[in-house]
Amino acid sequence: MRATVAMTLDEYQQKAMVTKGKYNTPKDQIINALLGIAGESGEIHEMFKKHYSYGREIARDDLVKEIGDVLWYLAELCDAFDMSLEEVAVRNIEKLAARHGKSFSGFGNRSGAGK
Repeated sequence: MRATVAMTLDEYQQKAMVTKGKYNTPKDQIINALLGIAGESGEIHEMFKKHYSYGREIARDDLVKEIGDVLWYLAELCDAFDMSLEEVAVRNIEKLAARHGKSFSGFGNRSGAGK
């Protein structure tokens, strides 16, 4: 099931950070974000390991949820450094455009990888 509500990355980050914990120090928030990213990306790796090793199907909805969990922790890490997900995304596209030059339009096939 695809979401019907559109939002910017900044809007997502603002909404997501309402649910962040109360940390004693910025270091605690950074550690939580880093460990969370590692743990959630590990869950994604596990899904693919089971797919390739045992032929288990990867449920799209489960994958979306796990990627969403990684996104939440990325938003938390950005928050700890007073930066926005949107800034990170824009700067990444600028880096890709500089790296790939004329071959990069930034608006390739938006139907999704792996389809």
